Amino acid sequence: MKKYMVATMLVLTCAHVLAAQQQESAQPSRAEWQGPVERPKQGNFVGEPGISPELMTEGFLSAHPDLRWRREGLHAYANKNYGEAMQHFQRAARYADKPAQAMIAEMYWKGIGVPQDRELGYAWMDLAAERFYSNFVILREQYWEKLDAEGQRKAIERGQALLAEYGDDVAKVRMAKVLRKERSVTGSRVGFVGNLEIIPFTGPNAGSGMSIRADEYYAPKYWQADKYFEWQDQIWDAPDARKGRVEVGDVQQAGKTSPPDSGNEPPR
Repeated sequence: MKKYMVATMLVLTCAHVLAAQQQESAQPSRAEWQGPVERPKQGNFVGEPGISPELMTEGFLSAHPDLRWRREGLHAYANKNYGEAMQHFQRAARYADKPAQAMIAEMYWKGIGVPQDRELGYAWMDLAAERFYSNFVILREQYWEKLDAEGQRKAIERGQALLAEYGDDVAKVRMAKVLRKERSVTGSRVGFVGNLEIIPFTGPNAGSGMSIRADEYYAPKYWQADKYFEWQDQIWDAPDARKGRVEVGDVQQAGKTSPPDSGNEPPR
């Protein structure tokens, strides 16, 4: 489980939350590097941002393939099984997981476990930045500046196929179908859970005698597609979640946090 904790933290490579704040003046807002998203822990179990660790049972993860396959990818990445990691990230990417798409971008950009391909790396990061999550926008712009004119043209061209397969217009639909199906199988079809409690057989509370409140497990933000993606926007700090229109100006770094370099080290 310690390896799994290390793996989970790797998502911070591409998932530092960067606030793009709207300014009242005519000057554009500026995206700034911020600290990592806080990840709840319970013993050796690490939750996702905004999710209690005890909810991360096998059943919950099976119903959320975006989270499941990203976590599997991070575990493989931490153990330097990069081919396996790439496969898992791509599976998560099919379910609209932007951090997984950003991890794929980093691997191609830096040549981690795959031949270095900066055009493809940019195309994946452009996809990861589709919802304007500030960190991914910043990385995308850094990539863009390092491509020559021909590389930029090819990156945009190659990105069209990725958008058709992994863009939100299709990937969110896949995720919504899974949520509807799993919610109807595992929970009440009418949405009533009352005072029910769930006895977990996996996760940190397995075998402990402790239960999970059904109303927490089946919270709409985890199971209703529209609320699920709204919740993700809040977690990753998308501009739309701030109820304002944001223009990203020059990149500024807050404090002493530094953006990932372009070397061949795993992202941090």
